[in-house]
Amino acid sequence: MAKFGAFVPQGWKMDLAEIDDPVEQYEAMTAVAKLADSSNFDSIWVYDHFHTVPSPEIETTFECWTITSTLVRDTQRVKVGQMVGCNGYRNPALYAKIASTVDVASHGRLIAGIGAGWYEQEWRAYGYEWNDTPIRMRKFREAVEVIHAMWTQEKASFEGKFYRLDGAINEPKGANHTPPQFWIGGGGEQVTLKLVAKYANGCNIGGGNLEVVKQKIEVLKRHCDTLNRDFNSITKSTSLDPLIILEDERDADDATRKVRGETPLDDYLKRSWVGTPEQLSERIKPLIEAGINYLIAKMPRVAYEHEQLQMFSEKIIPQFS
Repeated sequence: MAKFGAFVPQGWKMDLAEIDDPVEQYEAMTAVAKLADSSNFDSIWVYDHFHTVPSPEIETTFECWTITSTLVRDTQRVKVGQMVGCNGYRNPALYAKIASTVDVASHGRLIAGIGAGWYEQEWRAYGYEWNDTPIRMRKFREAVEVIHAMWTQEKASFEGKFYRLDGAINEPKGANHTPPQFWIGGGGEQVTLKLVAKYANGCNIGGGNLEVVKQKIEVLKRHCDTLNRDFNSITKSTSLDPLIILEDERDADDATRKVRGETPLDDYLKRSWVGTPEQLSERIKPLIEAGINYLIAKMPRVAYEHEQLQMFSEKIIPQFS
C-alpha cells in the first residue's frame, strides 16, 4: 500500500515558461491542483524557492506559502504540502504561526515541510545570510525545536544560540486544535534523520534512488530504535523527478525533447522516470518493498499536458492502493 502526490507547476523548474501572462500562469497551476483533487492523488506539492533552476532566469516562480494558502482554498480533498520549506527564509516561530493558520484554512489538510535550504545564489540575491553547512544545520536543528515548541506549548519558550522564544503564544495551533502534519526533507544521517525520528510525521529521502532509499531507511530505523520512536508511525516518501508517462515506449524521444534541451536522450533517461505506466510501475515496486509508502511525482509538462496527471492517476496509482 502506498499513497501518491504530485507537484503543481509553480514556475521554479521553468514549468510555466510557455505561458506569458502571470494570471494565466497562476490559473494553470490551480487547474492542475483541481484536477489532482478530483483524481486518485492524495496530495499536491510546491517548492520553496524564489529563482528558477537550473539557472536564475527572468521567469515566474510563485512564492511557496502564498500559493499554499490559496491552493488549500481552491481544493476540497487533497492534502497540500511543501517539499520543503526553507528554514533560512522565515523565522521558525513565524513559520509555525503561518503553518498553523494555513492548516485551519485547509480544514486540516496541510503538510508543513521544512529543510535546511541549499540554493546559495537565491539566498544571497534576497539578502539572506548564507552560512556553510555546519552552521546551517545547527540553525536547522534549533529551528525544528522552535517549531515543536510553538505547536506544543501554551506559551512557548526556547533559548538557543540562534533562536529565542519568550512566552510566544500560537493560537490556534491548527485545525481541530492539533498541529499540522510535519515533514522534514533531507537525508543527512547525523542531524536530519535524527530530527525526523524525534519530531516529524514524515520525511522525504533518496530522490527515487533505490540504493540511497535503502540506506536512509536503515539509518532512520536506528534513530527510531535509539529514541524509542515507532518507525512505522513515520511516513517515508521519495520523489520521482522528472517523470514523463508514455503511451508507447517508442515515443520517448519526442516526449522528452522539450524538457531535456541539449541533453542526449540516453543520458536523460538514466536520471529520469520515463516510460509507459507498466514500466514505471515496475520501477516503483522496489521502492515500496524497500519501505517507501509515499511517492511524489514531478511531471515537467503537466501545466500543458493534463493527460500526464490523468494517466498516472488512472493507470499507476490503482496498482498500489
